[in-house]
Amino acid sequence: MTDRLRVILEIGKKRRVVAGAMDWPGLDRWGTSEDDALEKLSSYRPRYARVADRAGMSKAFGRTDDLEVVERVPGSSSTDFWGIAHVPSEIEREILSPTELERRLDLLQACWAYFDDVEERISDELRPGPRSAGRSHDQIVRHVYYNEPEQFSRKVEVRTPLEVVLTPDGLAKHRQAYLDAIRAYNADGKPARTWPIQFLVRRTAHHVMDHAWEMEDRDPAS
Repeated sequence: MTDRLRVILEIGKKRRVVAGAMDWPGLDRWGTSEDDALEKLSSYRPRYARVADRAGMSKAFGRTDDLEVVERVPGSSSTDFWGIAHVPSEIEREILSPTELERRLDLLQACWAYFDDVEERISDELRPGPRSAGRSHDQIVRHVYYNEPEQFSRKVEVRTPLEVVLTPDGLAKHRQAYLDAIRAYNADGKPARTWPIQFLVRRTAHHVMDHAWEMEDRDPAS
């Protein structure tokens, strides 16, 4: 950890660049160029500050005024199509210390809590938008809760049925099992299949926050 906002740039083959704050899971944005991606990332810092606050890290996040690009990664066709990081960086292949892992897992849990709060307070009827193929409020929530065990936690062998994650107790148990599995894999120095643990945490948090912000942006009351 430093007082700079360390950024990984994943550069697509044609049209999109993804900027990810490696120390702050959930703060990933894409743009049409490196400068555009960095500008969009910076513009979301005030919104992400609410996540840092939930995790008790407001002061530490507030000190990250300067952006520092620490690695550029050649992206894939999926980078261009989705505007989402798909290629782990070399930095993210490093095994995290237990202390640093817990710090990032605290942020992941803050992202989950933020999404749950948005899901409860945002209007049931969302404004139309270009995102998520026009999904409704309930469809976005179902997508986020289901996509985690379907695409992310299964990489550390946590497979939770949809009907389980759609219940409060089941969702809490799934998340605890997922956190415990991440800890175990990191302690053993094992990757999550083809993804390093750092990248898995980053992608999980990004998916949660991306849809939380989408619902906020499409809320008629906003």
